[in-house]
Amino acid sequence: MLNLNQIATNLISLVVFFILLFGFTKILGPIPFDITQVTTSKSDAFSVTGEGKVEVKPDSAIVRLGVVARAKTEEAAKNLLNTNINKVISSIKALGVAEDKIKTENFSIYPEYSNVRPVPAGAEPVDQNTISGYTGSTNLSVTVDTAGLANRIIDAGVSSGANQVGGVDFQVKDKTAALNQAREMAVKDARKKAEDAARIAGFKLGKIINYSEGQNGDYPRPLAMAADKAQGGSVPTEVQAGTNEIAVTVTLSYEIR
Repeated sequence: MLNLNQIATNLISLVVFFILLFGFTKILGPIPFDITQVTTSKSDAFSVTGEGKVEVKPDSAIVRLGVVARAKTEEAAKNLLNTNINKVISSIKALGVAEDKIKTENFSIYPEYSNVRPVPAGAEPVDQNTISGYTGSTNLSVTVDTAGLANRIIDAGVSSGANQVGGVDFQVKDKTAALNQAREMAVKDARKKAEDAARIAGFKLGKIINYSEGQNGDYPRPLAMAADKAQGGSVPTEVQAGTNEIAVTVTLSYEIR
């Protein structure tokens, strides 16, 4: 049996130990304890890309027309430019096009230069830039709902003074339905490719862990331009709307099991 002296010695030793531990943590901070955690994960993945395309008939068009005018003075060039483009705008409005569908995209007047200034007979020519005249340029974009009206706008604009035709851009106003259809086709295409690859290579597909897509634009597919074969007079413009291609590309990433 322990005597009282031994018990007292043990108690004193225990108290001294805790006093020393308290002092150590106060001076040097808490005693560090390291716990090592190991996490493992399986990162094998397989990605495949599919594409879906839908052709849609355009329901609107943008016609671009312009006027270029030249004169000796800046004021004369401006007046000639305004006179001609106003005639073009009036002819377009006469077809029933609302004013808010006609937009001026550019209006500029700039000088033209001659490199040699006239000098008196017998004198040496001076190579110096001089203004020989001014050129004015302006362009319109006209938004319409039918290809037939686009053709009439080109003819009316040219007949009334437009000497620049920038082309016709056929568009689809609301592409939502076509995009969804193309997206569905792209996903089916990607799934089919993934299933075929898994079967051929001998692995199993897990869940889809990533999805991404891109839209490849609204590409026009115009038909050939036709013309009236009638003899004499102006040949009417017949730009055909054709179809627009809506394309979606989808990438699916699968876990591999």
